[in-house]
Amino acid sequence: MFEAIIDFLRDFGAWGLFIHSFADAIIFPIPAFFLQVSLSLLNPADAIWLATVGYVACLLGTPVGYFIGHFLGDSILQRILKKDALEKAQTLFTKNGEAAILIGAFTPIPFKVFTIMAGAMKFSIWKLIGYAALGRAVKFYAVGFLFYFYGRAAESLIDSYLTYIFLGIAVLLFIGIYMKRKLQKNRSQETDIQKENG
Repeated sequence: MFEAIIDFLRDFGAWGLFIHSFADAIIFPIPAFFLQVSLSLLNPADAIWLATVGYVACLLGTPVGYFIGHFLGDSILQRILKKDALEKAQTLFTKNGEAAILIGAFTPIPFKVFTIMAGAMKFSIWKLIGYAALGRAVKFYAVGFLFYFYGRAAESLIDSYLTYIFLGIAVLLFIGIYMKRKLQKNRSQETDIQKENG
């Protein structure tokens, strides 16, 4: 069924990718990555344009997914995740919401999980959009630039190496977020000490 929908959207080119990417942030269970690759294979010269279309559509869908989670909460999450997975995801999101969104923005997991969960957990919508913008840029434009510069040969590069590239970027981003939090904590402690001494 979902393959038929993707085939149908492929016929509409960039508009089909726009619809898929928008829906990816809200309800559609298959990431827009697959349609982006398929369309980029057809015409590698348009790959960066396609990446831009997918990226913009995803960012437009992000607040919609957020408000679905905000108003429907756990009821919608229970439909898309198993109970154990939901509890683990909620725990992870509570402790590391920023990292979860940033890393989740370019993993194979449908992005709707992160937008809806952010709303359900009352995470800041502005932080969600900010981190989604960064993470989704990595995902869409990595694919776009590979096809633009390597043409159809990029498909084998994506099949072989893209997961490792994303994993490496995820590790670097996670380290960056950890260091940022540590610096903020140290500054906060220094401020508290100065207030006590002053």
